Amino acid sequence: MLYEAIVEELLNEMKSGQLQPGDKLQSIREAAHVFGCSRNTVIRAYGELERRHRIYAVPQSGYYVAHRNHSSIEGTRIESAAQDIIDFEWAGPDRSAMPYRDFQHCLNEAIERYREDMFTYSSGQGLSSLRFQLSRHLRDLQVFTPPERIYVVTGSQQALSLLTGLPFPNGKQNIVVEQPVHAGMVALLQGYIGEVFGISYEEGGMDLERLEALFRDRDVKFFYTVSRFHNPTGYSHTNEARKKMVELARQYDVYIIEDDYMGDLDGDPKNDPMFAYDPSGRVIYVKSFSKVMLPGLRLGLAVLPDGLREGFQRAKAVADVHSPLLTQGALEVYLESGMFAAHIGRMREIYRRKAVLLQEAYRKHLPPGTAHTGSYSGFYTTIELPAPLRAQAVADHLLGRGVRVHPAQHLFLPEFRKEGVIRLSVSQVEEGLLEPGIQAIGDGIRELLRLRSGVKFVKRG
Repeated sequence: MLYEAIVEELLNEMKSGQLQPGDKLQSIREAAHVFGCSRNTVIRAYGELERRHRIYAVPQSGYYVAHRNHSSIEGTRIESAAQDIIDFEWAGPDRSAMPYRDFQHCLNEAIERYREDMFTYSSGQGLSSLRFQLSRHLRDLQVFTPPERIYVVTGSQQALSLLTGLPFPNGKQNIVVEQPVHAGMVALLQGYIGEVFGISYEEGGMDLERLEALFRDRDVKFFYTVSRFHNPTGYSHTNEARKKMVELARQYDVYIIEDDYMGDLDGDPKNDPMFAYDPSGRVIYVKSFSKVMLPGLRLGLAVLPDGLREGFQRAKAVADVHSPLLTQGALEVYLESGMFAAHIGRMREIYRRKAVLLQEAYRKHLPPGTAHTGSYSGFYTTIELPAPLRAQAVADHLLGRGVRVHPAQHLFLPEFRKEGVIRLSVSQVEEGLLEPGIQAIGDGIRELLRLRSGVKFVKRG
């Protein structure tokens, strides 16, 4: 059919480099003239490319190329689509849904708005006008705080790094982290001068009696937790558990660092952050925009109690003076204009569909003996492999079957380490590839189990 020929022609131009990411396609009228077809045929072809996440539409502007067939991630990883690899490892947001053009407009507006300020150093706490917009934005997440308590950081990882190194008002020095935990936090805690204690985060939540014992007996400075859409499991604490943890923190003079890096994706208005249960200033709220927007933006925030503000400000000044002014200004415009709210609405729907498809594929294709976590954010999930399979061997085997997964052993503290867990990120996997990818994982696990159970007889003579 003619529309299929148009699709194939445009895909070839993307692969050859004639069409680059961000390039604008011909208008429907122009394409109909070039290809000698009706406008409806072009609309159908563009619709198919959009369904495959190779192009994206910008209202009142046109269609743009989203496909990338070149380069690598961190200089080593070839783009999955170019090699027919289904990539469950790379944990960035869905590229086809990223607001490239909208944010370009915001950058241009920020240049005009702050053209004089870019020739001087800015406030280490962040632009006051951005903090005002962030304060308004946080209300939708049930985080009510004045702009004065908000500190703009160069990604939430910077906030975690600065807070880990600071003395806290409680005078304590040990840390409790949930297990498993994301690789950035594990790396940050290596060589930490105090003791680091882990507590398992499982489907039923975590053992609050053990948490209380740690708070009571272990001189705990702070407890670090991702309260919803945990990395790597995808779990979320219940409101009851969040409230109880805050009560324990107040009772035993412990601070909580609540990492709500994907709170924007939670469409349930009944889910509250821990911060909402904290009238005493025990909860330090940390948030990032990397997973819901553009990772290269490198902006996040921390909401700090009075006892930490001065020390944090000094540490931030030593680290980088202030976060980049231009991206701060662009984020301010993006929030102020309502573009962010519209973007998050789209992202919630995309990830919700992926989460449903993933769970259906798990039920259908994973073999007996495996266990999996929920992924209600449409981002992270884990598979616990049947014994005696090990994550690295399974990952290597699956790569040969065209699927890339992430061995998760380095997401645990040494005493909690598990060798039989793989993490999947589904955020960048096309919806149509989710089931084939999980089927390949299930088939690969079965194949390795058959190889493991094979018995070899040696002839004696």
